[in-house]
Amino acid sequence: MSIQREFVLRYRIDGHIRFQIPAALCDATIAKAITDGILAIEGVYRVNLYRGQQKLSIRFQESVCDFTSLARQLFQLLADLEKTGAFEQPQSPETGRLAAWKERAKVKLGHFKVTRWAKEKYGDAKETVQAAKIITKLGMKKPKGFIADPEKAMIDFFNDILVLFLIKLHWTNITQQWLLKPLKYRYEWMALFYMFFLLVRSRKKK
Repeated sequence: MSIQREFVLRYRIDGHIRFQIPAALCDATIAKAITDGILAIEGVYRVNLYRGQQKLSIRFQESVCDFTSLARQLFQLLADLEKTGAFEQPQSPETGRLAAWKERAKVKLGHFKVTRWAKEKYGDAKETVQAAKIITKLGMKKPKGFIADPEKAMIDFFNDILVLFLIKLHWTNITQQWLLKPLKYRYEWMALFYMFFLLVRSRKKK
C-alpha cells in the first residue's frame, strides 16, 4: 500500500493544514528530507513535523499555491522518496534507541502491574486463609456446641468470616477517614456498631 494512503487530514483552513502521518516518516533522516522538500514548494513558508506526535503542519499562501496543488506536490514528493527506498532504510540511531527504550518501558510497566496485582491477591488470599484457620480453631474448642446444633455452629462460623471480610474491606476507610471525621461518617459507624451488636446477640444462649 502506498504511504500516501496512510495520511489523514486532521485540520484545514485557508493557508494551514495538518496531517496525521505514519510512523515511517518520523525517522530523523526521513523527516528532514520531507521538511526540506515541502519548504521547496513555492508558496510554502513554514513546515513543522512533530515526530513524537506523528503530525505534519504546513502553512502556505493560498494565492500562490492552493490546497489541491500543495497536496499533489506533497504526494509526488512522497512517491519519489518511496521509489528511492527511503522508507525501507534502517532507522537512525536516535530513533532506534527511543523505540527500544519505549519497548523496554512498556515491558517493565506491564511486569510491574502484573507482579503488584499478583502480590496483592496472594496477600489477600493468605490473610483470608489465616483468619479462617483462627476461627476454625476457636470453633473446634467447642465441639459440644457443634454436635448439639451444627446449623447454628456453621452460621456462627460464616458470620465470623463475613465480619472479618467487611472489616478488612473497609479498614483503610476506617483508619484514614471514619476515625478522623466521625460525625461525617456517623451512618457508617452506626452500621458497624449494629453489625457487632447482631454478632454478639447471635452468640448469646437463648
